Amino acid sequence: MIGLTILGATGTIGVNTLDVVARHPDRYRVVALTANSDHGRMAELCAKWQPEYAVMADVDSAGQLREALKSRAPAVQVLAGEAALAEVACLPQVDYVMAAIVGAAGLLPTLAAARAGKRVLLANKEALVMSGGLFMDAVHECNAELLPIDSEHNAVFQCLPPDHQRRGLAAAGVERVLLTASGGPFRETPLDELAQVTPDQACAHPNWVMGRKISVDSATMMNKGLEVIEACWLFDTTPAHIQVVLHPQSVVHSLVQYCDGSVLAELGHPDMRTPIAHALAWPERVSAGVEVLDLFAVARLDFQPPDMTRFPCLHLAAQAMHTGGTATAVLNAANEVAVAEFLAGRIRFTDIPRVVEATLANESVQPATSLEIVLAADTSARNTARVFIREQAA
Repeated sequence: MIGLTILGATGTIGVNTLDVVARHPDRYRVVALTANSDHGRMAELCAKWQPEYAVMADVDSAGQLREALKSRAPAVQVLAGEAALAEVACLPQVDYVMAAIVGAAGLLPTLAAARAGKRVLLANKEALVMSGGLFMDAVHECNAELLPIDSEHNAVFQCLPPDHQRRGLAAAGVERVLLTASGGPFRETPLDELAQVTPDQACAHPNWVMGRKISVDSATMMNKGLEVIEACWLFDTTPAHIQVVLHPQSVVHSLVQYCDGSVLAELGHPDMRTPIAHALAWPERVSAGVEVLDLFAVARLDFQPPDMTRFPCLHLAAQAMHTGGTATAVLNAANEVAVAEFLAGRIRFTDIPRVVEATLANESVQPATSLEIVLAADTSARNTARVFIREQAA
């Protein structure tokens, strides 16, 4: 059986991963589950799945989980902290690691899994956004397998020839990668109304069920900007060869354009279980529990270019990727701070790109030649973003 660690088990991706795994009990075995601080939900998962290990990033939450499992799952070893997250990603009995921790917090355990030569199912785009070169070097040097879980990147992967990693996209005849985006809940909202958007409105995605941070990123389209950066590293290409396409129905998950005029697309319901099942079973196929797509019910598919005035975060992400070095780590850090402040009600929706832009303008960029440099850039950018927010509020 295939041993599995799920980093971020209580989040949307983690829950959907366990749903797929439950459909194939003879194929997968859950070795370790991790979460940040939701010890109540983690206790339920441990009681059901009986993993060998449960890790809470928050030390106090680990103590509460340990107490809760004394009667429900006494054999589960409860660990705590950042080092423990990396430890369960590297266990010898673990074959696959689902990297689903949201944000920069997922970088170290995901990188540890790559360095341990695991099959990394990458839902944490920040690992590549922050340290793309370092991460891809680890994948290649340690013979890890890297399979994308984001629906867009998984769709691209499915539309590329099997040997694209060895040959390169140009040699495979690929001219462009087209990443689709729903446009979020404010695709047609009058621009002068965006400043009054509430966190609950920003989190009400029309098609996908996601966590609050990612939902806000989708509303600003920073999520798509981060995905462009991720795609550059995953498929060894540049932003010039990637086109973002607004597609409100979220049925076409992405496309690949070839030099002979062909455009291949992957279609399906907006359900994360599809890319999860694909990556878990690749190169085979297994049931994901997803309803078959009814094209007659879909009836129409619409596409349009993104409005860069409405979505300035797209430009900011492209600018950071063009700058290179630690600029993408700065971009990600500033965005995480800004989104957290917005969700807490302390800044407006339209302040998010302003915080990111100001942070990028005030942070010096270094070559991202080590993990220490990347993490230092992340810390510095968070401080700069918080200072900017305080000064604007004064």
